[in-house]
Amino acid sequence: MRLFFYSIILSFTFNSCVKNNPDPSWLEVNEWTLQKNPSANYDAGVLTHNFTDAWVFVDNKIIGVFEVPFKIPILKSGNVNIKIYPTVKNNGISATKKIYPFMDVFEIDTVLEQNEILVLNPFTQYNQRTKFWIEDFEDAAMKLDNDQNTPAAIISESNPLHLKYGNFYGHVNLNSTDSIWVAYTNGQLVLPKSGREVCLEVDYKNTNSIITGILAVSPSSTHSNTNVQMNKQSSDNAVWKKIYIDLKEPVSYYSDATYYTITFQALLDAGLTESDIYIDNIKVLYTE
Repeated sequence: MRLFFYSIILSFTFNSCVKNNPDPSWLEVNEWTLQKNPSANYDAGVLTHNFTDAWVFVDNKIIGVFEVPFKIPILKSGNVNIKIYPTVKNNGISATKKIYPFMDVFEIDTVLEQNEILVLNPFTQYNQRTKFWIEDFEDAAMKLDNDQNTPAAIISESNPLHLKYGNFYGHVNLNSTDSIWVAYTNGQLVLPKSGREVCLEVDYKNTNSIITGILAVSPSSTHSNTNVQMNKQSSDNAVWKKIYIDLKEPVSYYSDATYYTITFQALLDAGLTESDIYIDNIKVLYTE
């Protein structure tokens, strides 16, 4: 409701500004491109993204947040500095649009002219401060361990019918016999505390809901925190999607943990006799 109200005010403001200032400059921004950082000394894996929006600043003054592509009036002309920040739906929630902190800003010094349209094709890249843990199913050794107490398991596959990124993806089949799946990232994820940014990226295609979580492990205890559920898609039109899951709060809350583990859980949804989960490009990102 808050963002909806803000959008109404923003729309009203734009309409009033254009009415009262019939000769604005115009800014047209197309969809984002994610590119490889040529200066980075890390492997960012396959470059997929779901930057649906952009925060826009002109001469360091906020103009607003807009869904790409968009065209907006700017009540300035002449030499300006424009900054456009890649923005995601935090935890998959449309009303929570967050500047993605691991990306470089798109910035340009340019000239705005009244009644003219400036067209920009923004691009971005992972910044050099970003650290990665990646499971893209391209290696022989998988970085996910199936829980031995649950019947279903994730396997590596390369069926062209479902393949979109690289050569392999992870596949879980659920049915009336193998109806439960639980898996954990293996190894020990040592993540920064004290409110540092931490995020989980997942590409997925699913006809069954999936629940993600995080385990905080210390010598004396293990704490489990459920994060986000990815709702099932219809088997007739299931497509690959991408979600950004914010882990900063649970990691900071369990600050006494020695290390962390990401979890995935699925139970055959009610009314189904069989379903499938496809996962790829699992990334844990953080800054030190």
